[in-house]
Amino acid sequence: MSKMKLREIEEEPDLGIVLSDGCRLSARVWRPVDAAEDPVPAILEYLPYRKRDGTCARDALTHPWFAKRGYASIRVDIRGNGDSQGLMSDEYTEQELSDAVEVIAWLAAQPWCSGKVGMMGISWGGFNALQVAARRPDALKAIITLCSTVDRFADDIHYKGGCLLNENFGWGSTMWSYSSRAPDPALRDDWRDMWLERLEHEPFLPSVWLRHQQRDTYWQHGSVCDDFGAIDAATLAVGGWGDAYKNAVPALVTELSAPVKGIVGPWVHKYPHFAVPEPRIGFLDEALVWWDKWLKDVPNGAETLPDYRAYVMDGVRPATWYTERAGHWVTSDPAQIRSPRQKRLFLVDKDLRETPGPLSAQINSPQHCGLAGGEYCAIWLGPEMPGDQRADDALSLCFDGALLEDDLSLLGAPEVRLALSADQPHAQIAVRLCHIHPDGASTRITYGVLNLSHREGAADPRPLVPGETYDVTLKLDHIGYRVPAGHRLRVAISSTYWPLVWPSPTPTTLTLSRAEIALPYVDNASEDACAFPPPDGEAPWRTSELRPPSNSRVVEHDLSSGKIRLCIDDDFGKVEDCEHGLISGSVARERWTIHPDDPLSAHGQTHWTDELERGGIRLRTETYAEMSSDITHFHLVARIEAYENDVLIYERDVRDSIARM
Repeated sequence: MSKMKLREIEEEPDLGIVLSDGCRLSARVWRPVDAAEDPVPAILEYLPYRKRDGTCARDALTHPWFAKRGYASIRVDIRGNGDSQGLMSDEYTEQELSDAVEVIAWLAAQPWCSGKVGMMGISWGGFNALQVAARRPDALKAIITLCSTVDRFADDIHYKGGCLLNENFGWGSTMWSYSSRAPDPALRDDWRDMWLERLEHEPFLPSVWLRHQQRDTYWQHGSVCDDFGAIDAATLAVGGWGDAYKNAVPALVTELSAPVKGIVGPWVHKYPHFAVPEPRIGFLDEALVWWDKWLKDVPNGAETLPDYRAYVMDGVRPATWYTERAGHWVTSDPAQIRSPRQKRLFLVDKDLRETPGPLSAQINSPQHCGLAGGEYCAIWLGPEMPGDQRADDALSLCFDGALLEDDLSLLGAPEVRLALSADQPHAQIAVRLCHIHPDGASTRITYGVLNLSHREGAADPRPLVPGETYDVTLKLDHIGYRVPAGHRLRVAISSTYWPLVWPSPTPTTLTLSRAEIALPYVDNASEDACAFPPPDGEAPWRTSELRPPSNSRVVEHDLSSGKIRLCIDDDFGKVEDCEHGLISGSVARERWTIHPDDPLSAHGQTHWTDELERGGIRLRTETYAEMSSDITHFHLVARIEAYENDVLIYERDVRDSIARM
């Protein structure tokens, strides 16, 4: 990219955007100082994660970079979060999306804006960018969505394959803490009243989400897969193989009629200019090409870039964290994504073969099978990746292939077809595709889970008839991964996958009578088919560290009770902002306990501490939550406490029981 003259910029830390109902949203704005004389397009990032302390690290790298290149870059706290007024009742509500449409119109009308707006975001911001684009605001011409989903039910943190993800409870507990924090007292004279109002009305979202255990209208709202044609904004979609959201990018590339491009790298749930594992890319340069084309009409050839650029990772030994993944970039188009070349293998009496054969096998996994699965969504940069799968493989039904004669470069979503029966009306199945090294180490390549009551669709689940045989199709997550010659493939099948998935109410035996897997692949290559600029960014967020961060994952086995517990502790540290002096810190703790023989022993427990300090004001929230179940119901208990200068000023308890479907 040729060098451009950078513009001098100014920052406005608390620009008020007053909506039609009088609610004031707080925006942090970076823009050229001469934007009033030479108007620029606006780029909106719209989140509940607090621009004053929550997203500062990434905002500092990103938003001023765009501003210097001729954009107004705007970070808005959504209603009821950070320094914005109002209350938040749920994620992606009609209120949230309508507010965003109003914000876009407001931005377009400002004298410093050219009238064209782009929307960008990762995770929540990537989700609502897609959902707002589907509403077609007049000024919204382009979006960049990262680590997002097109299907809120089946491909978010709620019900993967119809199975209840424990992230549904875990992330709901996180939001219980996140959205109950106070505004910065330096910005709001009425900060205490705003805080108390939030504390009183903050919803415990697992109670909401557990009331929708099938794909009903609640989940259809905001699921853009139900009408891809509604999006006409030019869309750049970005994802990572280390992230939970691996499937949205290929879906958008193949289904959107609007201009669309996709990039998937080896990264976890982070922006690719500072993500891990490396290699990072010049994401900001890629984004600038996109914005320049669709917001400034610059003839830069953005529309001629490859439709799909994906990183095929070299197969490596299993580890719970990687700082780097060797591999190579390949390019593809929508037709190749829809109909890839496939290698078909058959599961035959514990072997994985290229020819069909007899299969008669049963599996009744202990309830703790899955402990090597890692976090559902790797984000906190601790030991969160799937480790050596041998412990889980030992509790699963495994089918091993022959030694590969050549490298096998997988790219796409493997598809598994099964004929099976179960001895219970409610059952689940987990399928893992693994890379087996010469010494027996097992690396998880990709996986999928399915609630077998959802075998014919998530809108109308139907219990199994015990003993009856069903034909079932299960797609594993998209992946780019090269298995080297001389190594093996393994398909591992289990009837449990804890603690990623909440267990079925009774132990289940599955009987397999036919099974095969279709593996999408591309040609082996040693050189990249495309290149990216090196990562760039503005100066990092300046903070003074008051407490260093730390991450811990420990598995405990109580030999007296027989219960097994995963203990997760994430201390995000405590820092003081060197510019405005706000002090913030957080600690998250999770405990997941189960007995190998008893699915009803499953128990989840969370405890979050969030701190905020300003001058002589010290604010703290402590949130607690527990989840358990019996045969017929899920049971939730939650508590929130708020402290001002270590004095308890608010407390509230929640108890709820919700029928299992």
